[in-house]
Amino acid sequence: MAVTTRNRGEEWLARGGLRPTRQRLALAHLLVGDGHDRHVTAESLYAASNRSGAKVSLATVYNTLRAFCDAGLVQEVVVDGSRSYFDTRLDDHPHFYWEDSAELTDAPKDQLQIAGLPEAPQGTVISRVDVVIRLRRS
Repeated sequence: MAVTTRNRGEEWLARGGLRPTRQRLALAHLLVGDGHDRHVTAESLYAASNRSGAKVSLATVYNTLRAFCDAGLVQEVVVDGSRSYFDTRLDDHPHFYWEDSAELTDAPKDQLQIAGLPEAPQGTVISRVDVVIRLRRS
């Protein structure tokens, strides 16, 4: 692991107030080590950790992704009731979900226009609006 890659993972964990355990550092390296945003499932991150030689169980990946969410380091994007992706890009932006490959990618934010939202029920506030545009090749 290059020094800059290691530092990026450690700094990322520190921003979330998380202790840099071996497992967290290994997963942080895979998620943000190269400075690019990622959309991962727990299973895809687990597979990437195996390919990298990191010894991390699938349960640890699930628990660590949940801790990353709770710390505000990633956001969960639910595509349907059974599939969640974890996005390292934290600003509000839409997504394309490619049904044929089960891939989630960023959609152009500047092309999205939301004209209005319904009023939130009394005693609540809207915390976030997720836009997932499902695509199928014609």
